[in-house]
Amino acid sequence: MKHLRFLNKYFYKYKWWIIPGVFFVIISNIFGVIPAQVIGHAFNLITENIQIYGLFSGFERREIIYDIFSYSLLYFGALVLVLYLLRGLFLFFMRQTIILMSRHIEYDMKNEIYAHYQELSLGFYRRNNTGDLMNRATEDVNRVRMYVGPAIMYAINTGVLFLLVIYAMFSVNTTLAIFCLLPLPVLVVIIYFVNTMINQKSEQIQEQLSKLSSFVQERFSGIRVIKSYVREPYTKKVFAEESEGYKQSAMSLVKVQALFYPTMLLLVGLSTILTIYVGGKQVINGSITPGNIAEFIVYVNQLTFPVSMLGWVTTLIQRASASQKRINEFLQLKPEIISGKQEKRAINGNIKFENVSFTYPDTGIKALRNVNFEIKQGQFVAIIGRTGSGKSTLANLIMRMYDVEAGRIIIDNTYLKELNLQDYRNQIGFVPQEVFLFSDTIKNNIAFGLDTVNDNEVEAAAKNAAVYNNIIDFELKFETMLGERGITLSGGQKQRVSIARALIKEPKILIFDDCLSAVDTRTEEEILNNLGRIMNNKTSILIAHRISTIKNADKILVLDDGQIIEEGTHNELLQKGGAYAEMYQNQLLEEESQSV
Repeated sequence: MKHLRFLNKYFYKYKWWIIPGVFFVIISNIFGVIPAQVIGHAFNLITENIQIYGLFSGFERREIIYDIFSYSLLYFGALVLVLYLLRGLFLFFMRQTIILMSRHIEYDMKNEIYAHYQELSLGFYRRNNTGDLMNRATEDVNRVRMYVGPAIMYAINTGVLFLLVIYAMFSVNTTLAIFCLLPLPVLVVIIYFVNTMINQKSEQIQEQLSKLSSFVQERFSGIRVIKSYVREPYTKKVFAEESEGYKQSAMSLVKVQALFYPTMLLLVGLSTILTIYVGGKQVINGSITPGNIAEFIVYVNQLTFPVSMLGWVTTLIQRASASQKRINEFLQLKPEIISGKQEKRAINGNIKFENVSFTYPDTGIKALRNVNFEIKQGQFVAIIGRTGSGKSTLANLIMRMYDVEAGRIIIDNTYLKELNLQDYRNQIGFVPQEVFLFSDTIKNNIAFGLDTVNDNEVEAAAKNAAVYNNIIDFELKFETMLGERGITLSGGQKQRVSIARALIKEPKILIFDDCLSAVDTRTEEEILNNLGRIMNNKTSILIAHRISTIKNADKILVLDDGQIIEEGTHNELLQKGGAYAEMYQNQLLEEESQSV
């Protein structure tokens, strides 16, 4: 139960739901126990009056006794009916408080988990797959809800009913009560051992379910690749194997439960037999009446459902504990990137790297080594280099998606770590190498970075990104719904919509992470001309592979193996005759060979 202590704050928050719920549980069970006593009196009435009725055989008074007898039974029957109706009414109130409370807790938990996910750093998402994250926020939360709702409700109901029934039993006859409850210690021992097995198997099931969810989510996301390589039969086979693992884990749990429930019912049946046997002897001795035996049988039958529910409740608690443990693992994680405490302020766009080194913590790859450079406000700076040279890492560090391993990054004479992170990122326009568009309208995708925006601003951003003419060709224009990850658009259109999303923010710093690769030369030139106008006196950083894209930059940084090996303008670097000049000549030769 230690993992479920996390939920105590919710119980305190919704205490005015729990307290009335417990009150309704107690009242409903009182109205559930009283009918047994009424039935006992009715049974005694029958056994006693049948003999009197037989003695008046042939007399006129026999009809009067019959009428009294009938009215009495009718009265007892009506009384039992009214008591059960009242019990049903308070059971309704009980569910309306406790079950509704569980839904509120489920809502709060999902919001808390999602909010915490948003706070965690980019490295967290590199280490964990999407399917597992989704499973913890949905399936695991649902299992916890079953604990805070039905499990707690039935546990309280069972506890209260046990106390009331045991009190009623001992108030009638101590000996008979002891024999009726004799199988209960055996039940407690069985529950103790079965609980451990259920807990272990529940954890295995949740882990397997997470693997299955991750597999499905990844395959659906990459369905285009699967179909291109005709791997449908293979993925179907792998899915069947993963499903088989989940089925085996679930079947193993079902086998434990299948043995558990009949065992409990057997023990309840044994209590009934003991009641009749021992009670019969007590009646012969005159210690109790036959009605008391009927009363005890009703008590035992009343305990049958709660006892059977005890096994189900035990399963719910163990599953919830396993799920809450998985949820706590992530909720207890602290963000690796902590926002600085400085007040929000406008940035100018001066960037300085001082002896910056960075190693990816998950892979151990040394991405940057003692990098030093400075970007002045309003400069257009380009970064070029071979694949894996550290270009995208520079962009991630400027965005503070990661913190540097050594050295420091200075923004406007202030350490980056001291800046208010949310305010800082709000003033940056970032176009990633891997374009991601949401399953929403084109308009909402462009306006994603702003809370309020008008149609004119969206259209202006689309024009500056050279995608306006493509959008207006669609039937619904800017209201066109995009498929998952923007699959409705071509690669170049997706990139330009992503560029429009960055430009509409009118950022102080704009970072293009090799996002013009799918754009033709003429469109690229149009975007860069618009960029020069929009980003006047603002800092622009362009990461690219094509030298034709960056030759007009104020400064070009050439990266190789995580180090800056050359720095200067296009003409200066050509005159040096180094790595940049070699890349330039290779690209010229490649263009010539393609044109032939």
